[in-house]
Amino acid sequence: MNKLLVIAGLCTASLTAITSCKKESFDEVYRDPSKVTSSSVERQFSGLQYTFRELVVPTYRNYFVTLAPTIHRYIQVIGWANSENQLNPGAAAITDRWERYYQGLAQFRELEKIYATLPETEKNDKKIFMIAAKIFFFDQTQQHVDIHGSVPWSEAGKLSSNGGDYSISYPKYDKAEDIYSTMLDELKAISTELNSITIPTASATSFKNQDLINSGSVDLWKKYCNSLRLRMLTRVSEAPSFTARATQEINEIISNSTTYPIILTNNDNIQVDIFNNASDIHSRDFLDALESWNNNIAGKKIIDHMVTNADPRLPFMFEPGAGAAGVFTGLDQSLNSAEQSAAISGTQANPSKIAIYNRSTYSRNQNFPGVLVTASEVQYLLAEKKSKSGDNAGAKTHFENGIKESIDFLQRLRAVSNNSLVAAPAAPTTAEVNNYITKIGWGGNILEKIAYQKWLHFNIIQPTQNWAEVRRLDFPTFTFRVESSDIQKTAPLKWYLPQSEQAYNLDNYNTIKDQDNINTKLFWDIK
Repeated sequence: MNKLLVIAGLCTASLTAITSCKKESFDEVYRDPSKVTSSSVERQFSGLQYTFRELVVPTYRNYFVTLAPTIHRYIQVIGWANSENQLNPGAAAITDRWERYYQGLAQFRELEKIYATLPETEKNDKKIFMIAAKIFFFDQTQQHVDIHGSVPWSEAGKLSSNGGDYSISYPKYDKAEDIYSTMLDELKAISTELNSITIPTASATSFKNQDLINSGSVDLWKKYCNSLRLRMLTRVSEAPSFTARATQEINEIISNSTTYPIILTNNDNIQVDIFNNASDIHSRDFLDALESWNNNIAGKKIIDHMVTNADPRLPFMFEPGAGAAGVFTGLDQSLNSAEQSAAISGTQANPSKIAIYNRSTYSRNQNFPGVLVTASEVQYLLAEKKSKSGDNAGAKTHFENGIKESIDFLQRLRAVSNNSLVAAPAAPTTAEVNNYITKIGWGGNILEKIAYQKWLHFNIIQPTQNWAEVRRLDFPTFTFRVESSDIQKTAPLKWYLPQSEQAYNLDNYNTIKDQDNINTKLFWDIK
């Protein structure tokens, strides 16, 4: 394996030569980044987005190699045939995601390097590129930290800046708390700056063409920034060193929507839309990633919850098994592997009764977007805050709004699909939506209700966020079948660091070696 890829953050950025990056023609101007020899702020901004696409839009390696055997199982958003050591994360899954993050980080460091060399007037003209890049980069970094804990960060990806000198480029490890603190500091400053930024016409036009996420909308970048802050502040809100800060800043955000706008409706969702599914940024690989090796099997826990409560999202998310006569049945994880395999495969005479993820909504939808932040998530964050503050009525309103936005979101996903293998379900009526909300109810353990709705909404679409919230809120709870020989008998609390760190960054790895344990909680995982 190439040493440049396995040393955390030492890989140099793939420089680009892009002159325009409209979403529908991105592949035409970003064919082979490894062969390009020059770059600019605009081009590097697009390079950052392009490199991180592997962790944003549904790609084969992320869903098949990384998510299917790990996170999807830990939170039982899929069903699978039990096997030995199934809760111990494998090296391939860990290494794949690790390398993809640091490839993106290297792109960001190169952007910083290029931006730093500009004359001051040009820096001001192109500042929006740097601001937007940081917001997106911090979003990806939060997920990386929530998976591993302390990681190389502040000094990672600087081989190019250090003139190719390996001896000074092995990155130290930053504490997870410190990374969060730095990102929150910068996001708060960015939020303020976005309210007063002036972008020259030429830069605004270029930014619109290069921006694959928000198509140059500063208003959406404001909402992305503040919604990301709200997510991060909520996640660390129980950690003693962050509690006071989280309370203060969350209150600032929710009390002043003009200064701190956030995402409240699906029209403002932050996502990478697929305008041309034949381009280099696409969801074409979703089919093989999800349908291969039965990675689209529905689990019993999620199906039972949706069926019991007449969830309007059910036919949009799942389709009944071929032999189920329209009945939704999930795979029971308490069964042994042989029983599960038989239930999954069925026979020609008696086809499987086990439900699967709706192929026309998910795996065969080549226009499936790369989802970053949705209105439903933000509404649930607000519901949690209002509930903890004693505003029961406000919490209930946001909770119900979150459900409505989630139901609408699933319909939107199905509406953009270019596949009709499964007939599009009828849009749920207002009565059906209200009936579901009534069945879910209000009162009792409010955080449990919010956690369940987040779990359903995130499902396999935003699995890293889903796993983080399940760990933080301790709901839903799951039971796993384990064998006496299993090394890991409970779902991990984080991942191991890749073996490459011990091979190529050993001195720095040794400083945090004692934390490299998948049963060690993250700093924000207080309960």
